[in-house]
Amino acid sequence: MSFTPNGPARGPDLRRTATHPDFWYPLAWSQDVKPGKTLARRFAGEPVVLFRGKSGQIFALEDRCAHRQVPLSLGVVDGETLKCGYHGWAYNCAGKCIDVPYLGRERLPNGVRSYPAREVDGLIFIFPGHASLAAARAPAMLGSKANSRYKTRQLNREVDCHYSFMHENLFDMNHQFLHRSLMGTIKATCLGRRQGEDWCEVDYTFTRTAGSQSLGEAAILNVMRAPQDGVNADLMTIRTGYPYQNLRVWVNGGDPVLDVWLGYTPLDKEQRRNRTFGYLSVKKPKIPGLINAAWPFITWFTEGIFTQDKHIVEQEQKAHDAQGADWNNEVFPAVRDLRAVLLRCGVPMDGVMEIPMPSIAAAE
Repeated sequence: MSFTPNGPARGPDLRRTATHPDFWYPLAWSQDVKPGKTLARRFAGEPVVLFRGKSGQIFALEDRCAHRQVPLSLGVVDGETLKCGYHGWAYNCAGKCIDVPYLGRERLPNGVRSYPAREVDGLIFIFPGHASLAAARAPAMLGSKANSRYKTRQLNREVDCHYSFMHENLFDMNHQFLHRSLMGTIKATCLGRRQGEDWCEVDYTFTRTAGSQSLGEAAILNVMRAPQDGVNADLMTIRTGYPYQNLRVWVNGGDPVLDVWLGYTPLDKEQRRNRTFGYLSVKKPKIPGLINAAWPFITWFTEGIFTQDKHIVEQEQKAHDAQGADWNNEVFPAVRDLRAVLLRCGVPMDGVMEIPMPSIAAAE
């Protein structure tokens, strides 16, 4: 294997592979869109307006009026209709123009694009691809968010990197050295890996070689339980099931003590920036109220981890931009599996809407 940029051809550049539009992507938290209000968002450079009608249902339209192209998010919600704030052109939830006040309903122009939209576990998703595929691909649940046996916090930040760096960062637990100031020195051991056409998984166990455990880490892992023979003291499984990721941790078997769900939504056309939405759910201990007492330590610990991860993946994006290509020399088999999945499921950056996956073509 060559470790220089002048070595053998490396194949398609993963950092120039767009996320496939024929899936559901989170754009906002349900709490962010009040009844009768609008919210401006973006998906891969395209402006989207979310609005909640009188009925409480969420809708998503292209965020520009067909008239003067001004943002519809500056408009007014009237029942289940959105009126442009400039001239009052009115659009229904399907994006059809249903009224131009000074022309009458018999001379209506074309409308704007609409997106299938739905809410799952407190997150608002849109489907930017072929609407006929939307219903079959809707996520049913987001980790353990809806499970009352877990306490959950939102994960929400904008990160200046391609979404693939986010997938790789989570999937590759060999980067624990990055977090030495928060966790001490941790050795990750890969126990196994599995993959399919649009998914891959990897299992890890961990050994602390230096330093000590923080209160936040201890609270998550519930370390007071005694080891059980024949069961790994700790087991982490990370899964990319395109386009989402899950991380679960078990200690001495039983239910996961930690369940993380993540979705990465590209913001700009070049997809060098993403908004990461997620839920981090921690299993509640048997002692009532103990999780609430531990929660500040859990929050401090996890925020520290995410801050360090954000900084390093943004440095990876800067390196790619400076080099003008993907010089990544990946040697870890699990990450090579992941990169293959992301390449198979994504589309070239210049053909986001034109090149479907084989499974999508079959479905059509």
